[in-house]
Amino acid sequence: MGLTPPFTPTDSFCEQLTEDSTFLKHDPRLDTEVVDKLILQLNRIYPQILTDKEATKFRNLDVPTSVRLGELLTHLQGKGEEACREFYRALHLHVEEVYYSLPTRLHLRDSLDPLKLPQVIKQRHAFNDRGPLFFMGCFTFVVGMAFFYYYSEAKVTGGSRALGMAALGLKRKAQEVLIWYTEESLIK
Repeated sequence: MGLTPPFTPTDSFCEQLTEDSTFLKHDPRLDTEVVDKLILQLNRIYPQILTDKEATKFRNLDVPTSVRLGELLTHLQGKGEEACREFYRALHLHVEEVYYSLPTRLHLRDSLDPLKLPQVIKQRHAFNDRGPLFFMGCFTFVVGMAFFYYYSEAKVTGGSRALGMAALGLKRKAQEVLIWYTEESLIK
């Protein structure tokens, strides 16, 4: 199944019909009755697009509906731009829900919607792309700084007071430990 580029407003109705034809042939909402309504609409209102003889051919109930619809779409594409445009009008008139679910209509609606934000692909559990060695390096640095602070505290004045001030925003147990540590170092 080949990928077709998204529909742009400058595409012709024939190009749109080429893109939509696969969808239309397989849509279960386009049953025999609906296809007959479309054929009669094109035959009665626009006999230059679909003559009586052609309409009779496309209304043959011995042929499966999807095949008849496929032949009709190919025939309309051969007739030109106006025939394709009138098919879209008939489809909009008789089966509006199918018309609005056509791939070209969905592309057009999505491209013209000013409220639609571009889709952002979120990565799950990807904090950085440096890997576990970077994490271990940072962790080792922090542990080293903690050891340095712990063993050099006796030489640094006021360090224990900073711990006492840091205790203000902590829970009760942590606050008690930090205050005890501060009082202990002031006694020495």
